[in-house]
Amino acid sequence: MSITKAIFPVAGLGTRFLPATKAQPKEMLPVVDKPLIQYAVEEAYDAGIREMIFVTGRHKRPIEDHFDTAFELEYELEHAGKMDLLKTVQSIKPADMECVFVRQPKSLGLGHAVLCGERLVRGEPFAVLLADDLMVGTTPILKQMVAQFDELQGSILAVQEVPAEHTKRYGIVAGTPVSERVMAISKIVEKPAPEAAPSRLGVAGRYILTPAVFEQIRSQPRGVGNEIQLTDGIAGLLNLEKVFAYQYEGKRYDCGSKEGFLEANVELALKHHQVGDWFRSYLKQLKLD
Repeated sequence: MSITKAIFPVAGLGTRFLPATKAQPKEMLPVVDKPLIQYAVEEAYDAGIREMIFVTGRHKRPIEDHFDTAFELEYELEHAGKMDLLKTVQSIKPADMECVFVRQPKSLGLGHAVLCGERLVRGEPFAVLLADDLMVGTTPILKQMVAQFDELQGSILAVQEVPAEHTKRYGIVAGTPVSERVMAISKIVEKPAPEAAPSRLGVAGRYILTPAVFEQIRSQPRGVGNEIQLTDGIAGLLNLEKVFAYQYEGKRYDCGSKEGFLEANVELALKHHQVGDWFRSYLKQLKLD
């Protein structure tokens, strides 16, 4: 079975970026010239996914507007002869892409946000993408994972090696190697202290999950932070079926932090087809203390 649906949990408040996120969603913060959520949606689209399910909350209307048709803007661009800009605006939502929005009524954790999309998934395996994690690779990360799913036909979590002192920021997995980049998970722990971590492989913001995970999320008690944790649901799933960890080829920018957000802007600006050369020259002549 192929992966055709993706859930984007976008109901968070983005408090680490206040005051910038007081009146706009953190997912709409731009990296160079595209909002974070657009990078994630483009990654899903490149992986063959056509139904994008956004789990939203209050004050998230700009995300809906971004993926809606802007008739007035398109009219003005067309009549001004700005066809390149018109093409850019129209490419945000290709004609064969469907966007569906559902509300998360209370901020009860990532697991709860995923549960909010259950009805729309309709019993199929699905992807989950966290827009805070801007992930880039020669082959898009989720496309790599879909190829692994086609072979393994089981849930897959993107993982990366993290410093020991950072294990308390991640879900940490341990297991048995299946191939050079794939591991069959035997244990997953949410945000363990370094001395309690089963490994240094941390779950990044990309998942492919089977629908059996929904009942497991529902059946778990509140976890870390008194929230309904996706990690706990996946831990329950391990008792029913195989779950795999995949060490992806590429780079992750933690755009939920100011440091990662700035790093992404600098590195992607250097690669940008319009401003890359200028920005590189600017940085070279910039006198830093």
